[in-house]
Amino acid sequence: MMKLKLALLGCGDVAVRDYLPELPRFADRLDLVAVCSRTENRARAVAEQYGVRSWYTDYTRMLVESDADLVANLTPIQVHMETTLAALRAGKHVYSEKPVASTVRDARTIQEEARRLGLVLVCAPCVLLFPQVRYARALLAEGVIGPVHSAHGQGQMGVPPWSGYPSDPSPFFAAGGGPALDMGVYPLHALTGLLGPAKRVTAMIAQVQHNFTVHDGPWAGKQVPIEVADNWHITLDFGDGTLASVESGNCVQATRAPQLELCGLRGTIAVNLLDVAVPVEVLRAGGDWEHVEVAHARQGGPDHVLGISHLIDCVQQRIPPVLSIEHAIHVLEIIEKALLSSREGRTLEIASTINRVKGG
Repeated sequence: MMKLKLALLGCGDVAVRDYLPELPRFADRLDLVAVCSRTENRARAVAEQYGVRSWYTDYTRMLVESDADLVANLTPIQVHMETTLAALRAGKHVYSEKPVASTVRDARTIQEEARRLGLVLVCAPCVLLFPQVRYARALLAEGVIGPVHSAHGQGQMGVPPWSGYPSDPSPFFAAGGGPALDMGVYPLHALTGLLGPAKRVTAMIAQVQHNFTVHDGPWAGKQVPIEVADNWHITLDFGDGTLASVESGNCVQATRAPQLELCGLRGTIAVNLLDVAVPVEVLRAGGDWEHVEVAHARQGGPDHVLGISHLIDCVQQRIPPVLSIEHAIHVLEIIEKALLSSREGRTLEIASTINRVKGG
């Protein structure tokens, strides 16, 4: 089968740390043919380091001139809609970093455009493809811990300023961003992917800090306003007596709580959602905690590049994405309704739904 050609839109911290070093794993199926960054020096440096033939600072030009089949959209959250729409309208299949858009309305616009053009759209986070989450799903399917009626998730973003962060952190704290959209999506996608769609949501959301000053790096001295509430506590009702809670914010330095904990009637599963090298902890009724090391391709950290591999599979094999726009919309609705619930002090129904992912 012929290789597909990829254009990388965005050469920031996550691209350099998590995506570019891992792309060679798929060299037999993929060629990186173009990269784009707002900064000329960064675009040129990335192209030279990874042997990419073309680099750009104007993504519209890249989309016109590049012969790429696929685009990986790693831009800031606030521009995901415009950049993903541009890529689709240029005839490219798209992998979008999370979230696919800042609002349900914008996500539905993207969904309709991809459908109209007959193009594949894969939406991060790719947490359901991570080996430790797939292992947890297999345990649930085998009934190892029995029916799950209580679950907990953590999606903490870290208290700013972030020491050693090499880029401008402003987009993470600007309107259209924030902790729930940046980090809360991990446990929300995992919980809904493993337990099925949420039926109702209630939440309490607060603002702890309102600004901070960058201490080090190229943006030292910059004052960054925090425009989105930074302390989210969300409760989900999945029906049939199953409840889950998710915490996400910028007011927690660290926690010893697992990023995902599934509590069944006959045991418990604890999973790190971001580091594929961390063992899965399993408690079976009457036994002791087991620490299970799950096979993984990346040495450590989040294996985000699995999302691009999944896009290749979907295009070449003509299969529907596991990381679907429908799932992304469901999680976005949870976040929107959580904010509204906090403001109005009431529990709200979730209108969207998803097909529960099955298999190991």
